[in-house]
Amino acid sequence: MTDAAAPRSGARVRALVVEDEAPIRRVIVAYLTKEGFDVSEVDNGLIAIDIIERDLPDVVVLDLMLPGIDGIEVCRQLRTFSDAYVVMLTARAEEVDTLIGLSVGADDYMTKPFSNRELVARIQAMMRRPRVSIPAGSTREFGDLRIDPDSREVTLDGVCLEFTRTEFDILDVLSAQPRHVYSRERLIDEVWGSGWIADARLVDVHVSHIRAKLGDASSDPKYVLTVRGVGFRMGTG
Repeated sequence: MTDAAAPRSGARVRALVVEDEAPIRRVIVAYLTKEGFDVSEVDNGLIAIDIIERDLPDVVVLDLMLPGIDGIEVCRQLRTFSDAYVVMLTARAEEVDTLIGLSVGADDYMTKPFSNRELVARIQAMMRRPRVSIPAGSTREFGDLRIDPDSREVTLDGVCLEFTRTEFDILDVLSAQPRHVYSRERLIDEVWGSGWIADARLVDVHVSHIRAKLGDASSDPKYVLTVRGVGFRMGTG
């Protein structure tokens, strides 16, 4: 097994491929298996939910269009009990599908046709990226918002909020240096890793989802501020 495919616990990375097109599914499974992943596969959205809840995979490769329920609903449901990385696959190039997919907690997306090598490389990069890019310290407070980098917990007015791994990583980077303005490109480097190939909209959608969970109005946010023409920084709350 390659180092890139090794989770932090030292066990084999569990991957689930949810794709109803058998030729595509078989190729993805073969590539992931070759790289040392413990791979399961399924072609139906409803069955996928049961498998994810039972096996708790580390990463889910999820097609958008599926029988049973579509990938959007699969992602929405799995986010209620799993923080697995999710890479959404779509045959549609329209922006709305990508944005909707990310808004329910997908970490990344790829549009068909795509390179299987690139897909595997992206998954490997996600699995080996550090969870805390800046040394952890004491709890960070921004008004009623508390961010604990050690426990990876976020509370607002004393209520614990649920964030995906990627959402927390973005919040962690921003809150570690609250007066620093991060460009989208810098956030991609910090969270996804240097050299990651991604559309800057990936950051925008995750920030939008973070704001929604914080109750931050996009027009007048308190916690995650937009610095026009530059990027994002933390607000005082």
